[in-house]
Amino acid sequence: MSNPADEHRRIAGAFTATVEGVAPEAWDQPAPVEGWVARDVVRHLVEWFPAFLQGGTGITLPAGPSVDDDPVGAWRTQTDSVQALLDDTATVKREHDLPHIGRMPLGQAIDMIYTGDVFLHRWDLARATGQDETLDPHKCAAMLEGMLSMDEVLRQSGQYGPRVHVPDDADVQTQLLAFIGRTP
Repeated sequence: MSNPADEHRRIAGAFTATVEGVAPEAWDQPAPVEGWVARDVVRHLVEWFPAFLQGGTGITLPAGPSVDDDPVGAWRTQTDSVQALLDDTATVKREHDLPHIGRMPLGQAIDMIYTGDVFLHRWDLARATGQDETLDPHKCAAMLEGMLSMDEVLRQSGQYGPRVHVPDDADVQTQLLAFIGRTP
């Protein structure tokens, strides 16, 4: 397994390419998350994570432009700041008591919570804006395996919709998306 900095660099890089591929008029296209448009996918990531980080660690990420005015700039500011945190070996190894997940090194928490969210939401943004929706099948398989054992807890969190039925022989990306409540 790669380290949290490398994993974020890879996954956030794919998300950045998707963000940069959005045509200006496509930011208001409906997204797979009910009630969201493409811009809201970026808004979600640049709003929840800084608050989580601040609350659990006291670390404040630099504020970027408004997602309404510049979704690409808002995303770039955040992803660059998160990467800088992960590349700082002293910061990434420091343990914090994080809400809902307990005490662990910051790098592990970012990898487990945030980087996985970026990975999944790349599909939402790509779907909303007509871009390539293909996700890394190895990452899909690893995430699905880890999430299956926590099915009930994940559903109770309110972060995932009801599981969507797909054929047993569906590819791993389809299975993962269906598990989190998306209709692939």
